[in-house]
Amino acid sequence: MGWDASILIYIQEHIRSGFLDPIMKLVTHTNDSGILFIGLCLILLLVRKSRVVGVISSLSLALEFSIGNLILKNLIARTRPYDAVAGLINIIENQTDYSFPSGHTGSAFAVTGVFLAVAIFGLPAFNESKGFLRAKPRKGWKAAAIVLTVYSLLLGFSRLYVGVHYPTDVMAGMLLGLICSSLVYLTYCKIMKDRSSKTLQTSAVK
Repeated sequence: MGWDASILIYIQEHIRSGFLDPIMKLVTHTNDSGILFIGLCLILLLVRKSRVVGVISSLSLALEFSIGNLILKNLIARTRPYDAVAGLINIIENQTDYSFPSGHTGSAFAVTGVFLAVAIFGLPAFNESKGFLRAKPRKGWKAAAIVLTVYSLLLGFSRLYVGVHYPTDVMAGMLLGLICSSLVYLTYCKIMKDRSSKTLQTSAVK
């Protein structure tokens, strides 16, 4: 038995309990089909002050879904651990797709990564006199980034706890989500920077 499977058996035998089972089931179902973060993106898009974050988050989420769910899952076609690891029992329903990478974790970090980028590096913005800049985010963004990070980590662990993913599935989902969020954030900043440069040049000519 490999270390990946051994961790799942350890969780099943030493961490699962009558108290934690319903909590972990609830946590793991909060983001079924990415619904929690799809909803969050919609809310961000509807509010003018958060629309930029909503656009970046939505694009990141779409990129993660395309790579993770449409390409990697079907390309690697990894069997779910409850069908491959002797003695492992999943405590939620069987999943309908392949195991690698974790879509729940990937979608969570695709959006959480954007919040972290905004909290650490700033919100991409354009100022008529200064051009492109990363505006200092309000404290609320930093608090939200912390809350989402804690939740996303707990969500990833819940996928192991209920027995539907290997640790490497969850780690890959986390990494994919963070890569997607970084790529979209940096690309958005690059586009904004190019547009602001052209705008300032046009204004200078006039």
